[in-house]
Amino acid sequence: VQLQAFGGGVVPNGGSTRLACAASEISFATTAMGWFRQAPGKERELVAAISGNGSPVYIRSVRGRYTISRDNANHRVFLQMDGVSAEDTAVYYCGPLHVGYGGNYERSGDEWGQGTQVTVSS
Repeated sequence: VQLQAFGGGVVPNGGSTRLACAASEISFATTAMGWFRQAPGKERELVAAISGNGSPVYIRSVRGRYTISRDNANHRVFLQMDGVSAEDTAVYYCGPLHVGYGGNYERSGDEWGQGTQVTVSS
């Protein structure tokens, strides 16, 4: 799988931005996709996921502020980020997911591709 995330940049506190990810060499329409982020000094975490048919899931801290969507025809997944704060500053990555034994989404594969930096300015 090849992945490339883009968008982001410097966003004012309380502002909005939209990230996009292009995925190739993958059965995109039947693969759940997720957005991950890694803040300085912290582990990478899954913040939003979307199934192949478009059902979204979010972690609590971004629910109501982030919206994940996908374009299966063009192998794209998007993340609309609204009402951002300093806690949203991180490098954001996309990646394919599968449902693990515990019933939660887990990352598939090891390739992360190029992430995109989001920096929230005060």
